[in-house]
Amino acid sequence: RLVESGGGLVQAGGSLRLSCAASGRAFGSYAMGWFRQAPGKEREFVATITWSGTSTVYADSVKGRFTISRDNTKNMVYLQMNSLKPEDTAVYYCAAGGGTYDRWDLYAYRGQGTQVTVSS
Repeated sequence: RLVESGGGLVQAGGSLRLSCAASGRAFGSYAMGWFRQAPGKEREFVATITWSGTSTVYADSVKGRFTISRDNTKNMVYLQMNSLKPEDTAVYYCAAGGGTYDRWDLYAYRGQGTQVTVSS
C-alpha cells in the first residue's frame, strides 16, 4: 500500500516536499516513480528512482527543479519540488514497480494521490 502526503497550496516560485509511505517488507526491492495528472489532461511521468536510490530519471518539464529520493530504512520516497509553476498544478501519485519506467501502467502498486496547487 502506498500513501502520499505533503500536497497543498503554494505560490509560484515556492517549494513543497511530497512524501510517499509504503507498507510491506519488499519496499527496498522496488523502483519507485512519481506521476501527476492535471485537470483535463492525461497522467504524466514526473520522476523515477531505482531500488537502491543510486539512479534517477526526470521528465524534461521538471528537470533541475524536482528531486526524487528515498529512505529504505523508513519505507519512504520523497519528491522535493522547487521553483514551482502554475503548470505544476496536479494530483501527484507515487507508484512502485520492478523497474524505472516512465509509464504508469507498468507499475504494480499505485497510491491514491495528493493535490498540489500552485497559484500565480
